[in-house]
Amino acid sequence: MTPGGGTTVQDFVALAEIELCGEMIIAASTADEERLSQDRIDEVLMVGVSR
Repeated sequence: MTPGGGTTVQDFVALAEIELCGEMIIAASTADEERLSQDRIDEVLMVGVSR
């Protein structure tokens, strides 16, 4: 049952995780190799990049 009055609750952490999963799926589907290297995973997830 949804709350009355059309209230929408957003979980920004969950949305960010879904976005990152999508980025990983895209990277994996376009990769030439069978598995992504740790460097490629870090690149996709922007590890070490200040946001």
